[in-house]
Order: sequence, then C-alpha cells, then structure tokens
Amino acid sequence: MDKVRVLIVDDSAFMRKLISEFLSEESRIEVIGTARNGKDALEKIKALKPDVVTLDVEMPVMDGLQALNLIMNECPTPVVMLSSTTKVGTENTFAAMSSGAFDFVAKPSGAISLDLHKIKKELHEKVMAASRANVHKLQKNALNIEKSPSVWKNNSKIELVKLVKKQKNERNWSDGNDKVIVIGTSTGGPRALQTVLTGLPGDIDASILVVQHMPPGFTNSLASRLNSLCKIQVKEAEEGELIQKGIAYIAPGGFHLKVRKVGMNWVVHLDQSDLRNGHRPSVDVLFESVSEMNDFAKIAVIMTGMGMDGANGLKKLKQKGLSKAIAESEGTSIVFGMPKAAINTNLIDNIEDVEKIAKSIMGYC
Repeated sequence: MDKVRVLIVDDSAFMRKLISEFLSEESRIEVIGTARNGKDALEKIKALKPDVVTLDVEMPVMDGLQALNLIMNECPTPVVMLSSTTKVGTENTFAAMSSGAFDFVAKPSGAISLDLHKIKKELHEKVMAASRANVHKLQKNALNIEKSPSVWKNNSKIELVKLVKKQKNERNWSDGNDKVIVIGTSTGGPRALQTVLTGLPGDIDASILVVQHMPPGFTNSLASRLNSLCKIQVKEAEEGELIQKGIAYIAPGGFHLKVRKVGMNWVVHLDQSDLRNGHRPSVDVLFESVSEMNDFAKIAVIMTGMGMDGANGLKKLKQKGLSKAIAESEGTSIVFGMPKAAINTNLIDNIEDVEKIAKSIMGYC
C-alpha cells in the first residue's frame, strides 16, 4: 500500500518540525515537504502533488484562508487545518470549512511542546481520512455552500405537499405527540449542519438537539455562525435550560448533551462522563438519553463523519417509542462512516442527499 504523502504548512519552524515528527511516527504517512506560508505552499503543492496538506491558519505573506481558496481553485487537495481556539481562530476555522477544508485539528492552548502531543492520534486519523476523501466533492462544497439559498426557500409549499403525500402512509406515525429532532455528525458536519438547519422554517413545530464532534472552544462559534444564517434560533446548549420548539441546541465541546425531566418540562443536562466511541459529546449518548422522552416522537438524523457513533443510540431510539431516522447519502457525505453504520442497522427510514434532508425532516413534522 502506498504511503499518504503530506505537505506541512506552518510559519513556525518549531511547529513544522514537531508536526513532521508526529506524522512520521505513522508508518502509512510520508512527509514529503514543508512550507512556511501560503505562497510557498501553493508552489510546493503544484510541484510535489501531495495527497494531503496540513495548513496553519495564521501566517504571514499569505494566510491559511487565502491559501486554501487558491488550493481548491488551482490544485484541489484535501486540507486539514491547524486552528487556534481564540475567537478569531475559531471563526477562521469555520470559514475554512466553508472554503473546502476537509477538517481541522485544534492547537492546544497550554505549553505547546507538551500539549501538542495530545493531538498526535487525532492528527494521524484525520490525515489518513483526508487521503481517502473525494477532493472534487470538497471543491464542489466550497463553491456551493456560501451562495446556495436555503432549502426551504428553494422548495415551494406545493413540493412539500407532494412529499407529505408521498409519505401518506406515515401521516399518523407520531400519534399527535410533540416532536424532537436529534442530529449527529462529525467530519464535514459544519457544512452539512448549515445546509440542513438553514432549510428549516422558523416556526418549526419541534425542538432540535445537535451533537457535532468538536473540541471545546469551537462549538460556541459554530452556533453563532449558524444562528446568523438560519430562521430558527441556534445556540450552544446550557445546563438546565428549557428545551423549546424552534431552537437548535448544540452540545458544547467536551460535554455530553443529555435531557432530563423537571416537572412537566424537559431540560438540557450536560455532563463530562466517560468518552463514548472516543468522543465527548457523543451521538450515542444523546440518542440514548432522548429515547427516554416517552411523550415525544423523535426524528433522528445521522450525517457525514468517521466511525460509527450514533448507530447504537439509534437502536435505543427505535426500541423505545415512536421514531423516524434519516441518514445522509454516500453521494454527499464527506466521510460515509457514521451514515453507513446507521444504514447497516436496517433502522433508517430515509437515505437522502444533504440538500434534501431538511425537506425530509419537514415531511415528518
């Protein structure tokens, strides 16, 4: 098997050396070169033709965002961003996701020579996954995500009526119960979430709970970005807050998102119990917790991501009460791991391209 050839781009000589050492420890990876800024990187990508690029965001001469846009336009290559957890750093990370970056790794905020070792495993995994990504799909997403109108605007009420008629045998699936939508995603998720959540109307008759695999410091920026684009309200979930219709609650990085009943109401519960499937927040944990909402009908959505988080939680949802499940198709998934694992449970009701998931959700609402 050929090694994955990687170009490392960072303005810090120390970081270039350290990342090179980390990646070289993985026998399936070969570091073929380094670059000190975006301009240098572009020239070396064209000359060396790497399989994957690791790209720092903040650099002189040409920063990571400028370089990324040129890379995706001139020499499309899967890119893993290295991002700081500062406010500007997290905002730039989501701009990079929209511009076609495969994924990102957060730089630790502590003593860099010590803390960076914590991300070694994540860096290995994401570089290997990026090497298998369809770069033309990443390029297409970069061209489409910022200028595509919401799915809701793009689809008339007549089309929605057609969808409901198509699902007429499902009309009474929820028995009139209140509904809750639960969404799980990982690599490629920010783009997928933007596509789906901007497609939901502000008066949607359901609350929405979201797990996006992401480290602490990034989920608040993600929620703020999505809130500025959506008709629904999008926010980072807070301990003890009442779960309300028309609001999407995103699990904070580093915390599992659960629900608990207080009197007649359901509220958010956050905890830092053990990682599940290597993640906190975990989709399985969210789905299992929501399965206890016996007075609700659930609509579960599993989208792009590595691994199989969400598949076991989906089984719990289906075992306990009324539920429907939607998986993102292989055709639009940046990584088809999580949707594929969900589909393999034989519990998925709809397999949809990401652009059609909002409409499918509304068909059940």
